[in-house]
Amino acid sequence: MTKKRLNLKEWADEDKPREKMLKKGIAALSDGELLAILFRTGTKEETAVELARRVLNSVHNNLDELSKIPFRDLCKNFKGIGITKATTLAAALELGRRHRQASALEKKQILCSRDAYNFFSPIIEDLSHEEFWVIFLNHSNKITDSLRISSGGTAATTVDVKFIFKEAINRLSSGIIIAHNHPSGSIAPSKEDKELTAKISSGGKLLDVKLLDHIIVGSKTYYSFLDQGEL
Repeated sequence: MTKKRLNLKEWADEDKPREKMLKKGIAALSDGELLAILFRTGTKEETAVELARRVLNSVHNNLDELSKIPFRDLCKNFKGIGITKATTLAAALELGRRHRQASALEKKQILCSRDAYNFFSPIIEDLSHEEFWVIFLNHSNKITDSLRISSGGTAATTVDVKFIFKEAINRLSSGIIIAHNHPSGSIAPSKEDKELTAKISSGGKLLDVKLLDHIIVGSKTYYSFLDQGEL
């Protein structure tokens, strides 16, 4: 005898994501259930929870990997996900990224490479393309501003060194920390990374704007040129 498949409306209240959240709190929900709340609806073949689980299974339940999928690819690769669901998910992931960035900004002062990584990680760690950023610091190593210098492909991005120092001088910065991400997750510096670091360090000495560190952001880890004795 074929077992009848229940649709979401026929589930017990405690098994419905919204009702479960109201009764037990948001921490009681799985990633799939949280995602289902964002999706709101499923398809004729599957509930919102099942759709959410299918999406998560495709990235081995790794939210970092999910955040790297362009929202248009979500529409293309997953039946049941249209522009509305995809953009809702993208907006939620971006809010999470900005929340982490705001938490990093609370400290303001950079005292070690870990502080610098904690600042840059929410901004560039989960990106599927490479970006190059700089933070500007005063004489107390407190952050006065941050700026994205360039955005490129999956393997490289172009950096205008003159522009970096122009912006640093305009802000009367005593020091800068630069950073870029490696979408591959590897933190090993390339020959070009090392040459660029040396070039910016030399320029900073001439202009009295010290390059304090260069951080390469990988997957949950980082490489510090300062810690490695390369500055």
